Amino acid sequence: MYRKILVAYNGTPESRSALEECVRLSPGPATDVHLLVVVNPPQSVIIGEYAMVSMVGVDEEIAAEKKKMEDELQNGLDFLRQAGLNVQPHLEVGEPVPVIAGLVDKLGIDLVIVGHSRLQSLAMRWWRGSTDTLLVEKIRCSLLVAHDPARQ
Repeated sequence: MYRKILVAYNGTPESRSALEECVRLSPGPATDVHLLVVVNPPQSVIIGEYAMVSMVGVDEEIAAEKKKMEDELQNGLDFLRQAGLNVQPHLEVGEPVPVIAGLVDKLGIDLVIVGHSRLQSLAMRWWRGSTDTLLVEKIRCSLLVAHDPARQ
């Protein structure tokens, strides 16, 4: 039995299936479920300081995305708590893979659950990588990749 589970959620149907997989696992009351929502900064911020300085409204864009993700975090919390799970919320700003890997180490997570979209273009998979593939390289725990059953 898993003692600590981290569910990555962002409001997409694929990440919703990660919530559903967590509920299907039927973790007992002794299991800590950590629900993570990551505010992903605009690509120009990630590229470097020069791009960030030249971009107008970065702070406003991040604030708007953070508000949206706070709402998604609450939706995910409501779903998992209605299923009777003991859930601890986490809202982080950054790139999802390093944020997830950092929480795995910090919290001693046994299982990470993520959703996965097969609809991402081949070019995007090559350029940015696939989140679940990168996670396999970065985390030291089990990884469950959920898919949207409606898209089979």
